Amino acid sequence: MKIYTFDEVKDELIGKIGTPDRDRFEYQLQMDLIGKAIKQTRQERNLTQEELGKLIGVQKAQISRIESNAGNVTMNTLLRVFTALKAKVKLQVELSDINFHVGQ
Repeated sequence: MKIYTFDEVKDELIGKIGTPDRDRFEYQLQMDLIGKAIKQTRQERNLTQEELGKLIGVQKAQISRIESNAGNVTMNTLLRVFTALKAKVKLQVELSDINFHVGQ
């Protein structure tokens, strides 16, 4: 029986790194992790979804959606959530030969 690495399985089932399907998979995975991190941090700060929503001016339902899938939320809303949770935010963008960092 041949043993495969996790990376080999992802390459075979999802596509190799740099392909559109793999890029979509990696993006969704990152958004899922961001949502889970928001939920965990909110709970550690002893905030309900409703309380966090009030802090940033949205309904409880939107906080629930963000925690479930942060991919369908604006950058502005994410930054407001992180600010309300007193999180340090760093954004790094790499475009060809241009790099810039935005920190909060």
